[in-house]
Amino acid sequence: MEKTAERFRAAVEERDLAALDDLFTEDIRLYSPVKFTPFEGRPMVLGLFGVLVRTFEDLRYIGHFEGAAETSGDGHEAPSAILPFRATVRGKQIHGIDLLHFDETGRIKEFTVMVRPQSAVHALGEAVLAGLVADGLVPRAADR
Repeated sequence: MEKTAERFRAAVEERDLAALDDLFTEDIRLYSPVKFTPFEGRPMVLGLFGVLVRTFEDLRYIGHFEGAAETSGDGHEAPSAILPFRATVRGKQIHGIDLLHFDETGRIKEFTVMVRPQSAVHALGEAVLAGLVADGLVPRAADR
């Protein structure tokens, strides 16, 4: 699974969305700090990453940890990796982690992002929502 995590890291740092496509399962779920329900399915998650690579300034991963963790509260542990990162969004410094869960073939089936501080979460949420609306991935507030 380390190979997938390293390929993911390289794709994100190089802003190579095409390289991400092969790393995700069709039914990937991405849990975000800016939305209560997960983003679901490869097309939506890839769309989100299109927004994220435009939103994060100077994104850099600063570590890599391997292990196993329970997925979605189902009692089942899956191979996992944690990738701590630093970035800037709208002038706010963000510290965060990407928690990747892999399926039996080594593809990413579940993804959780955690960031701090709260002010950075707010700035990130506003920027991501604006990007999702601009890309037509979610309706404008007036349409919801």
